[in-house]
Amino acid sequence: MKFILDNIYLIAIAVVSGAMLLWPMLRRGGGGAAVSTTEATQLINREDALMVDVRDQDAYAKAHILNARSVPMSQIVARSQELASQKQKPLIVYCDSGSRSLAAAAIFRKEGFTRVQSLSGGLQAWQQAG
Repeated sequence: MKFILDNIYLIAIAVVSGAMLLWPMLRRGGGGAAVSTTEATQLINREDALMVDVRDQDAYAKAHILNARSVPMSQIVARSQELASQKQKPLIVYCDSGSRSLAAAAIFRKEGFTRVQSLSGGLQAWQQAG
């Protein structure tokens, strides 16, 4: 007990730094791994990955990644059967910035898709990467 009392500040720093290291993993919410634009391009070219846009129809109509399918967030469960034949392929989910796509990836996982990943940075990162 004396050790803890004598080193309370060091222990507090260790606990806080440990929590800071775990925060990004906890924040993901079970969405799984995120891929960069380069990794996504490689998955598309090498493994015929399917891109899924989870934004609403209006946003999809304005801009989207070539050959991406539109499955709005609110319709993932209802429309997951449309993609049932693609369950073994890599599925890359994206939104505008990458935050909603992590939640969408978790939903796809619950629907039985095994290789779901979120596009880090979303459509914005894709457009910046050219």
